[in-house]
Amino acid sequence: MKEKIIIATRKSELALWQANHVAGLLRELYPEKTVELLPMVTKGDIILDKPLAQIGGKGLFLKELEKALLNEEADIAVHSMKDVPVEQVPGLVVDVMLSRANPYDALLSREGQKFSELPAAACVGTSSLRRQCQLRAARPDLVVRDLRGNVNTRIRKLQEGQYDAIILACAGLERLGLDHLITEILAVPEWLPAATQGTIGIQCRTDDADVIRLIEPLKDADAVLRTRVERAVATALQGSCQVPLAVFANLEDEMLGIQALVGMPDGSRLLKSERSGPASAADQLAAAVAEDLLGQGAGQIIASLG
Repeated sequence: MKEKIIIATRKSELALWQANHVAGLLRELYPEKTVELLPMVTKGDIILDKPLAQIGGKGLFLKELEKALLNEEADIAVHSMKDVPVEQVPGLVVDVMLSRANPYDALLSREGQKFSELPAAACVGTSSLRRQCQLRAARPDLVVRDLRGNVNTRIRKLQEGQYDAIILACAGLERLGLDHLITEILAVPEWLPAATQGTIGIQCRTDDADVIRLIEPLKDADAVLRTRVERAVATALQGSCQVPLAVFANLEDEMLGIQALVGMPDGSRLLKSERSGPASAADQLAAAVAEDLLGQGAGQIIASLG
């Protein structure tokens, strides 16, 4: 039986918040055990001068942490699920998700203007092709520029006047106590978030029965189902960082609603689909949404961006 649990995490402020949150939950469950963090720098943290889509996608935030797990330097790794590729690394598994935080995007504007109030040619910063696509489709008169760096760096660039507005995830801002800076929450159905946005996942080795048992009580069934559904749609569409893709599943009273979109980065095409039904039909609903989007031409968009 393990007496110490070592958590691999990135060194960013948000990643450390998430890892410390999980550490706190484990200490509450197992006060007799020692829980320690192993902060690491990933390739995604180092390369900040290029868009993620050009340097290999969000998996760059995981590789060093996964190596630490496989080498048994750490017992678990804590991730934002939207950074976790759908294909799992052999020998590792992400089966435990915590209760989902606010899944939506947030607009932060320097002058306090809402999205519809931003003047023509206002410069909006985001490195996400999904956000860029929705921005350009809704407001082709805006200037969209890439924005990299951690949350505080992005906010500093806004405050310095490099951008008129930026878009960040609500969950990260709330976790860091920065939600007072939010000008407007960009919510469904007008604006769709990334699949699994706001969800924290815990990764471990598939053969580590002790750790699997220890983290099982942290699993939130609602978050697990919504994650499965959103990732199923993304998988069926072969979604990656190179494709503007949004998927959002909502679960209420055992009824599941799924909304998704695929588009061109320049916003010239935007395909949407939605389905709802009993949660027991989750897999069929996810498949129906993906099939509908493919029928509208999502396959051609994805192929053109591949």
